[in-house]
Amino acid sequence: MRIKQKPEDFSVKESYRFDEVDSGRHRVYLMDKQKLSTFDAVTRLRDAFGLKPGAISYCGLKDKQGRTEQIIAVDGSDVDMQEPDLRLKYLGRTDKPLSAANITSNRFSVTVRSLQPASLGPLNVATAEVNRLGVINYFDSQRFGSLKHGQGFIAKDLIRGDFEAALHNYMAKPSELDRTEDAKIKAFWRENWGRWDARVPYEGTRKYHRVLKSLRDQPGDYLRAFMQIDADYRAMLIFTYQSFLWNEGVRRYLQLLLPREHLFPMRYQAGTLLFHRDASPEVLRTLRDATFPLLAPNSTFSDPKVEEAVRWVLGREKLQLSDLQVPGAERRLYFKHEERPLLSFPHKLVVGRTQVDELSRDDIKVNIAFTLPPGAYATLVVKRLFHFEYAEDSAETIRASQRPRLVEAEAAAAHEPSSRRGPPRRETDGARAGSRGAPGTDTRRRASGDRDTRAPAGNREARGAAGAPGRRRAGPREPELLEPTSGRARTLAAKAPEASPAAPEAPATPVGFRERQRQRKDARETARAETAAQRTQKSKPSKSRKK
Repeated sequence: MRIKQKPEDFSVKESYRFDEVDSGRHRVYLMDKQKLSTFDAVTRLRDAFGLKPGAISYCGLKDKQGRTEQIIAVDGSDVDMQEPDLRLKYLGRTDKPLSAANITSNRFSVTVRSLQPASLGPLNVATAEVNRLGVINYFDSQRFGSLKHGQGFIAKDLIRGDFEAALHNYMAKPSELDRTEDAKIKAFWRENWGRWDARVPYEGTRKYHRVLKSLRDQPGDYLRAFMQIDADYRAMLIFTYQSFLWNEGVRRYLQLLLPREHLFPMRYQAGTLLFHRDASPEVLRTLRDATFPLLAPNSTFSDPKVEEAVRWVLGREKLQLSDLQVPGAERRLYFKHEERPLLSFPHKLVVGRTQVDELSRDDIKVNIAFTLPPGAYATLVVKRLFHFEYAEDSAETIRASQRPRLVEAEAAAAHEPSSRRGPPRRETDGARAGSRGAPGTDTRRRASGDRDTRAPAGNREARGAAGAPGRRRAGPREPELLEPTSGRARTLAAKAPEASPAAPEAPATPVGFRERQRQRKDARETARAETAAQRTQKSKPSKSRKK
């Protein structure tokens, strides 16, 4: 089974309410977005209209992978956005910002693809179980994007008081799954950590401006710099770790309540979740009424089994309740206690008629529609319904799905002005040797009319001089080294993992297509190298050229 193959495969419409006040200072809009997270959409609006951080309020976070509708409120400004992936519709005014209290429910429509006719029988059984038992109200994988992208739980760095590590994970840990400019910016700061005056040669650095200004003013005060991150995003970092503790505590709580034969596991981004397929009437009544706390230093427990589960998960994390605070920023970064329902029940659950899957002609698809209360995850309902065949996407699967879009992006980049493409990519000596040894490489270049990319020694020296500050040119068998200036930067550099081996190539495609892509790539790299070398030679003194 597959979900979210197309934006329209995952649709959510927010049911809302707000007190309309004609003279209110907050303008309320219905925001229709696709392939954008709520954070990304709000940031785009804020940058487009010059709004201050916190000027846009909203009720909740909606999924990036799909088409979603939600309301937002803009403080003191009229805005308008009508783009293919982000549209606004004016609804009215109110006198206070929006919050979760303005949501009444969310209606979901999910298309599930790549099914076989044999899946329909187990699906009917699972639908009856969900209607009777409900779904455990876990936080799903999209809450833990920081794990998927290799940043870990930044809140754990904050709890330890290691604010430099927290900031480094936020702005200098590029994801191998991220193909945007932001990943290039993070890679730049990973290589130039501590050199806060270095110029980033990519667009999209605006969200780091306040952080960098703080670091330039007070280089050693990482807590002050971290507090320049958008307040909503800072709060989300804390809430992400709280969500993990909640999931782990609830998993243990179910083990205390139910026999093993009534439970089954499912993998997700942060580990394993447990779901129940049966329960006695007494236990089911307990689960229907039960809540489990989002933990904070002031959390208390009335149910001994809840307390036992909390102590178990905190023991695994080597923490106590009193440790759930950020030293030096207790009033601005804090864990807030909240009771979350243990179960969610999808209302008006409808399983549609099967149809031929146009993306895979040998398979069928089916549409699932249902309504959930605020805070519940539609993807969990779908996983529970198809638990007999659902599997979480691995990093390799995600990379393979990104490959066609990456090829399109490279083709588009070939037509951009050179000033928008960032610095030229420098070939290492090993890479040049590999290309010389590859059979047929030079023949293909000559046949296509491309010039050899091996520049004279002078040009290679010029390219090295144009590199990032603090780098020195590697020798024939020596990797390029980064020389951090501060002790902490040296520590972070020492902890940095070695470069992972290149991902395996995609399945074979028509030779003509791959040949054209290789030729275009070689031509782009050659043009970039020659342009950089010419600019550097013009700017260097004559004695340097003579040498």
